[in-house]
Amino acid sequence: MLVIAFAFIILLTLGVPVVFVLGVSAVTALVTTTDVPVAIVSQRVFAGLNSFTLAAIPFFVFAGVIMDAGGISKRIVEFASALIGWVVGSLYQVCCVAAAGLAAISGSGSADTAAISAIMQPQLRRKGYDVEFGAALIACAGSIAQVIPPSLTMVVLAVISNVSIGALFISGVLPGLMCILMLMGVAYWRASKGGHVYRETEPFSISRLGSTGWAALPAAGMPFLILGGILGGVFTPTEAAAVSGFYGLLVGLFVYGELKLSDLPQLVLRTVSLSSAVMLIIGTASVFAWLIANANVPQMLGEWIAAVSTNKFVFLIIANLLFLFVGMFLETIAAILIIVPVLSPIAAQMGVDPIHFSLLVIVNCAIGTVTPPYGVSLFVASSVANRSVMQVSRRLGLPLAGLFLMLIAVTFIPDLSLFLPRLFGLID
Repeated sequence: MLVIAFAFIILLTLGVPVVFVLGVSAVTALVTTTDVPVAIVSQRVFAGLNSFTLAAIPFFVFAGVIMDAGGISKRIVEFASALIGWVVGSLYQVCCVAAAGLAAISGSGSADTAAISAIMQPQLRRKGYDVEFGAALIACAGSIAQVIPPSLTMVVLAVISNVSIGALFISGVLPGLMCILMLMGVAYWRASKGGHVYRETEPFSISRLGSTGWAALPAAGMPFLILGGILGGVFTPTEAAAVSGFYGLLVGLFVYGELKLSDLPQLVLRTVSLSSAVMLIIGTASVFAWLIANANVPQMLGEWIAAVSTNKFVFLIIANLLFLFVGMFLETIAAILIIVPVLSPIAAQMGVDPIHFSLLVIVNCAIGTVTPPYGVSLFVASSVANRSVMQVSRRLGLPLAGLFLMLIAVTFIPDLSLFLPRLFGLID
């Protein structure tokens, strides 16, 4: 165990890509501390990827790629502007509302952050808004795509934790919307203190709301198709992912007309590139997780936590602190694949509902994508805003405080994550 930990830390410190950090440290520990043949590595990689449910990942990635290229993102932002553009600090509010709309379509926080930043940052500059705070707000709002279904992170976590994807999807709806409302409140407070610039709001127009809403209606059909199909038993989550990609393709080609058949090869290549990166991490992390399990790490950690306290909320606080720390340095999927197999059995022993624990992990992962030094959504938002990560990080305080408050609420109020799954009969 010491060998794998030492190799992991050294490689990570040297800036080696996470996929190689996981694989090399696992193989190093396997060769130096066990008699297990190295051939087991390929078997464990295959076993880690041999899941029908994981096929949902490339389909959801394709749906997100289509969303960006087919004009869906633009129309969601235009509708959000018509809906909320009359409020103080209207552009900040539009960023938050658009993030909620895109989250229900793409399932990718970095994709949502890039789409919103590309559309909204020029307007923030033109109106004289604080661009750095705008980038921090967009990064935090974009990260909520991990909480609002359909979420790629939820798919991976459901497979690892052996929980229902449908139940996990629906559990994120209420907390995800509450996170967006919290960020809107933070944005309003910041704008109300910012002077006259933030009070130059456009008048509310029923006609504009109607026209932009009509234009966004085909795009809005995607989340209803996905969740409605899963909850209604029409198709599995993997089938829902495939349907969402096909639906997005039809909308981009025949409704909005911004896609051409000649664009498809490039979009498919982009989908393959993004999906293969995730799959490689899952495969190598499965070897890493297998070695950790064989070293009895979950049992030892469980005994230590039990020695500290048998209270499940104390355990959840420890889990939060661990995920928040690891989220600062590791990519989301890698963090889940390393830590969740260790903590899930302990959570079950402590009497924590698996859906509640899974959503807790998801909220932590969302926060991890915006915390420096390696938050991917933070990097994306900073890059599009033409600001350094350090400049944007200085404005993260208020938006992050809102997300931390929601994390505390999800931790200590289990019904926030369990109410809707129980209402729909997905859990007891």
